[in-house]
Formats: sequence, structure tokens, C-alpha cells
Amino acid sequence: MEKTPVLHIGNVPIYGHFGLAPMAGVTDRAFRQVCVEHGASYTVTEMVSAQALCYQDKKTRRLLSLFPGEKPVAVQLFGSKPEVMAQGAEKALALSGAQIIDINMGCPAPKISGNCEGAALMREPTLARSIIKAVVDAVSCPVTVKFRKGWDESNINGIEFAKMAEDAGASAVCIHGRTRAQMYAGAADWEYMAKVVSAVSIPVLVNGDAASPESARSLLLETGAKMALIGRGALGNPWLFAQAEAAFAGQPVPPLPPLSERLACALRQIHLAAE
Repeated sequence: MEKTPVLHIGNVPIYGHFGLAPMAGVTDRAFRQVCVEHGASYTVTEMVSAQALCYQDKKTRRLLSLFPGEKPVAVQLFGSKPEVMAQGAEKALALSGAQIIDINMGCPAPKISGNCEGAALMREPTLARSIIKAVVDAVSCPVTVKFRKGWDESNINGIEFAKMAEDAGASAVCIHGRTRAQMYAGAADWEYMAKVVSAVSIPVLVNGDAASPESARSLLLETGAKMALIGRGALGNPWLFAQAEAAFAGQPVPPLPPLSERLACALRQIHLAAE
């Protein structure tokens, strides 16, 4: 029997509740392939500089490499100039063959936010809107936006940001339930993410503190989202995706495989990375 999609991002069907969150220096082609083989239903590349793409930087182009049959997958771009982001999106699609463009407006790293990129764009909603609109107008595929709860506890604007992204043409958004000031410390605010889910009509993917099958299940139940992106919880544990799906379905959670199988998986990732 044909599976029913959990949700659609634009015209792209997603068939599971748990995807792999983008992580710079981590979610390369090899790691994404291993995660998909173990149950991840959606993947996103490492963040790619739109400006470097426009300069035809070879190292940047390598970040766009997909594994055979990788689908659905998004290329994540970052930048602060609408026209450069639009050109970068066109190039990224042509070079990668991805189905979705994701715009990074949530990276907290100082070297990114210091250039008015990543999470810094949450303090510049007018510019952020121009970027989203430019990318949406430049490509025929769905465009998504990943952002945070806000810049800091005095500047919480995730709900307004989600509404702005929807109005600018985004097909879905993903919210990380921490502020930029938190970086990755403290707890993700699931209650706030639930408010974002309710505030817009487009799909909202949620991200933050899905480190176990039980917490991944709870994240969806408490936010009302249909899909969560798992990041650090998947490091060294690609089995978490299948475990989380089982937990969410109310089925027995499969145990971790024996050490020998885990070592074999690690070696496979090394070999894939060397290809």
C-alpha cells in the first residue's frame, strides 16, 4: 500500500515525522546518507554561502554534492544581499538537483551573525523579507526559512518572523526553540514553538532537544508540529530516526544495535566520505 505523506513542503511530499537538521561541518553527503538509510525522512545540506557560489568557489560547490537518489533534500543558503541570495539559489538548484531551497536565518555563530547573516537577520525583518521574496521569485521550487525564537530574551519575535516569512512566499518554516544569545545552551522553548505552529498556515518544522525517542515524540506532541528536525541527537546515533518514528507511532522502540554493527556503520560513513 502506498504511504501517505506526513506533510508537503510546497509540492514536495515528506513521508516521515523526523528529518535531519542542517549542521555546519557535520551534515555532509556521507552523514546524510547514513541517516537516511536509518530512517531520516528529510535532509538539509550544510549551510552554503550564496556569495561564494556566485564567485564559483570550488570548495563551496562540493557542499552541494548529493548522494545518489537523495530525496527529499534541501540546500541551505546563507547571505545578507537579496540579489546575491537569488543568484545563489538559482546556482544551487542547477548544481545540486535539490528539491527545496532553505534560507538560514538562525545560525548563531559570531562570524555569521557578525556579517548580518544567519540569526542577525531576525533583527532586520525588512531585509529578511526582501531576501525571502527575492529567492522565492528566483526559483521554481519551494523555499523554506530556518530561524530562532529571537535574538535574545528581550527580543523575541519568532511568531512575527514566521508570519513575515509566510507572507513573503515561504512554503514552510523551521524554528529552533532557542534565542541567538542562548546559542545551544539551556532548554529549547517548546511552548513558544507551539505558538509558532499555530500562528501560520504553512508547515512549521520544529527543532530543539529531540535527543531521545521519547523526547522526539514529546516535541511533536507538545508543539503540535507534524515534523521535527533532529540535530545533535543524531551525532553518532543515526538509529534515533527509526526509534523516534516508532515511539511516535506508539510502537516498541527498537534497541540500539550491537557494538559491532555500530562500528560497521561508522566505518561505512568514513568510506562514503572518502568517495
